[in-house]
Amino acid sequence: MGSIFDGFFKKGQENNEAAEIEYVNENNENLEKVKVSIRIFGTVQGVGFRFTTKQTADEIGVTGIVRNENDGSVYSEAVGTSDQINQFIEALRKGPSPAAQVDKVVVEFDKNIEEKSNFSQSN
Repeated sequence: MGSIFDGFFKKGQENNEAAEIEYVNENNENLEKVKVSIRIFGTVQGVGFRFTTKQTADEIGVTGIVRNENDGSVYSEAVGTSDQINQFIEALRKGPSPAAQVDKVVVEFDKNIEEKSNFSQSN
């Protein structure tokens, strides 16, 4: 069953097709679970970005965290299958919140990220 907000949250995703994704490194690990740290730049604080990122992560099935950074960006760690992580990165690029304007997404594969039992937002 969908939420009454489904259309609202998807509305803003059409506006961010040009946001750049930068990969800091390659995923050289051939593991079942992919672990990434992600920095999202643009108008991403004070616009419901963390809330909708958690909602998106829960829908996709990735675990991890999302938090605001002091420089105005948003930081996330995510763990999931390769397909789940690719889907999550694409959702972040488009901006899960309709009020967000994502300029750039920086992704780093990091096998040392701790696997969480769920996805949570902080600060």
